[in-house]
Amino acid sequence: MAHSDDEIDQDPATPLGALMARAAELGGGAAPVERWNPEDCGSIPMRIAADGTWYYNGTPILRDRLVRLFASVLRREPDASFVLVTPVEKVTIEVDDAPFVAVELVAGGEGKDMTLTLRTNVGDVVTVDAEHPLRVAIEDGTGGFVPYVTVRGGLEARLTRPAALELAELAADSPRMDGRIGAWSAGTFFPLDHDSDGHTV
Repeated sequence: MAHSDDEIDQDPATPLGALMARAAELGGGAAPVERWNPEDCGSIPMRIAADGTWYYNGTPILRDRLVRLFASVLRREPDASFVLVTPVEKVTIEVDDAPFVAVELVAGGEGKDMTLTLRTNVGDVVTVDAEHPLRVAIEDGTGGFVPYVTVRGGLEARLTRPAALELAELAADSPRMDGRIGAWSAGTFFPLDHDSDGHTV
């Protein structure tokens, strides 16, 4: 069973309800969460699965409006934990992998002049560049190629399998650097033949 707006605890006396009310007041788009130093209100039973599905109390939140609201106030802490924040409170949530999923990849130009743009499941549109780099990991258990892109504030999006395959095809046709396979975007080369720890993919 999926959560509707009414089934999510919106009582402003609870940490989640207060956070939802304050987040809604902030308007659309990502909030300036890095500038806030709110009170720690503990954790709530919210989880983002590896496929980008958000869960509350074990059941999925399928209302796009709610997911985008929560995503707009998501922050990664120095200890690598994930929190939902407003100017006055923060609550810790669980994230299985990356908090976002890159669901669409658009390539413009060719070769070293190519630009890659990605759209996430929560509405972020990101051009891959030095500030929004691509990295590759090896998937546990399968040894598969798993690319990620930095979206904002240290938050990453994992490319879906179709987007990852499209990226691999683009890289195969792109000019190599020092013999390495990779993709060019915004004048920067992003190697895709080794993961972030230097292991061959």
